[in-house]
Amino acid sequence: MARFGGPFSFRAAVCTPAPDAPIDQMSQQSVAEFFARQGVALEILETSEPTPTVASAAAVHGVEPGRIAKTLAFRLKDGAVVLLVARGDARIDNRKFKDAFGKGRMLPPEEVAAVTGHPVGGVCPFGLAQPLAVYADVRLQDFDTVLPAAGSTHNAVRVTPQQLVALTQARWVDVCEGP
Repeated sequence: MARFGGPFSFRAAVCTPAPDAPIDQMSQQSVAEFFARQGVALEILETSEPTPTVASAAAVHGVEPGRIAKTLAFRLKDGAVVLLVARGDARIDNRKFKDAFGKGRMLPPEEVAAVTGHPVGGVCPFGLAQPLAVYADVRLQDFDTVLPAAGSTHNAVRVTPQQLVALTQARWVDVCEGP
């Protein structure tokens, strides 16, 4: 069962945020509903401190930065938007990225929120506002579990890299430099 902070605590399938709820609440709700539809019982880990960066998320969750699975959004030359989930301490290797996807650029923050339905700092590959191709860098497999955000700057979910890929129908790619 997913647990939510803020003004309420409930099962995702039972309660819906108010229409004027902040984007974090609506985004977190979409993630919980995604997990419910997938039939998985992943606990959404709430934090009292915001975790909008890899460094802050690693500190709050007590893990090394590599275990934070950051989700980056790119617009490719053909106009398609793709999500890349990478370990927190990895950097994009421009040559590998171009070989895998062609030319692309990171989306600006306002476009990220509009396309994914998640606020910057809470972007994840779960509960997206629209279907998007998801890719996972192979370096995530260095860990038994990773912590992507769960739709808010105050939460995360602990998941195996293989489970993340299976849930999101992601494809493995090698587009990052090693840490």
